Amino acid sequence: MSGKIPALRILIVEDEPLIRWAMAETLLHLGYAVTEVGSARETIAQLDRGHVPDLVFLDFRLPDSSDLQLLETIRRRAPESGIVMMTAFATPEMAREAYTVGATRVLDKPLEMADLPSLVEQCQPVRRRRS
Repeated sequence: MSGKIPALRILIVEDEPLIRWAMAETLLHLGYAVTEVGSARETIAQLDRGHVPDLVFLDFRLPDSSDLQLLETIRRRAPESGIVMMTAFATPEMAREAYTVGATRVLDKPLEMADLPSLVEQCQPVRRRRS
């Protein structure tokens, strides 16, 4: 055994293909294992297949989900995953509710790709952080 920690598994849930692609490319170049989906249905299919990410970047409004129901589902099925809720529609009430349901962080869109490395470090599960 080499003792090497496997790559952090990141799931990007974003219905805008260009945003999803930019995030995935940035994170792949940093050495993370990235899976990308564009809907709630695809997200649940990933979980059904046993893909439990260490960190999820979750768009608030998806074509088949526009509330916090998907966040609740991910939290229930992947309780140790960090979840970053991304939205262009943030209100203080929505952010409070997202944190109550289990978001690790709520971010306004658009995201700056240059901020992704520090976001990953801040939001990944404690058990995965380097000492």
